[in-house]
Amino acid sequence: MTTTEVRPTVAAPARVHPALLAAAGSFCIALSSVFIKVSGTTGSTSAFWRCLISLPVLLVLVWLERRRGTARRRIALPLLAGVGLGVDFVLWGDAIALVGAGVATVILSIQVVIVPAVAFLVFGERPPGRFLVTVPVLLGGIVLAGGLAGTPAFGPDPVLGAVLALGAGVGYAAYLLLIRHSTGPGAREHTLMLATVSAGAVAAAIGLPTDRLDFTPGWPALGWLVALALVGQIVGWMLISTALPRMSSSTGATLMLLQPVAAILLGIALLSERPSVLQLAGCAIVLASVAFVGKAHR
Repeated sequence: MTTTEVRPTVAAPARVHPALLAAAGSFCIALSSVFIKVSGTTGSTSAFWRCLISLPVLLVLVWLERRRGTARRRIALPLLAGVGLGVDFVLWGDAIALVGAGVATVILSIQVVIVPAVAFLVFGERPPGRFLVTVPVLLGGIVLAGGLAGTPAFGPDPVLGAVLALGAGVGYAAYLLLIRHSTGPGAREHTLMLATVSAGAVAAAIGLPTDRLDFTPGWPALGWLVALALVGQIVGWMLISTALPRMSSSTGATLMLLQPVAAILLGIALLSERPSVLQLAGCAIVLASVAFVGKAHR
């Protein structure tokens, strides 16, 4: 794919290569785990505020989207998809504090394997043959990454953190499955806005009864949550959504694996996280399994 278009007389300006956009977007999203951890807030608080802060930007994008056309816009499915997204945000935020930003993000990536499993059970979509081969290997990697084997592991409660990260992966898989059936041409921002509203409501529904939602997180926690919403969510999503249509699906899937890898490196470099050798080995197994399964969905 070329990055410039040349007409007979006038050369168009060069466009940024989509791989660079996708890599930058993955890096922005990887920063989300860092922002959540340094904010010191609970999963419910970080989820609620990231949704609330991002809504004004999303509303502007929806307004611009509506000016471009009159595509069919669904309401029920995006709101339902947002429930899965809200569960993902809350559980992942709590997992980061317990098992570390890097390991929690790697375990979250199992949604690539959960999606075909749920699609088979709910929609009757037959999973690829390599899926069944990969599942036992993937589970072994999760056991090592989360310290579930009883080996020394980083984090105050790596076992609970791994369990919460797995739950977040299930929530995100539900979001992906539902959003696939609710987004049409010309309605991408509309769908994301509704899902974000629903995710914020889920964060409040989980956080209020458990007293884990802080409406006044104070400074600098609120500053980190603003960075989470604008950099980790809005900028990251816009970069990736711009890049993926310009690449093959296999290239896009491979570049998306930069997110958990970057989260591990950022956790080590910026947060002084020190996962054990077995945890890092488990992370490598999880990523390799996800990449292997992902090749079947090109």
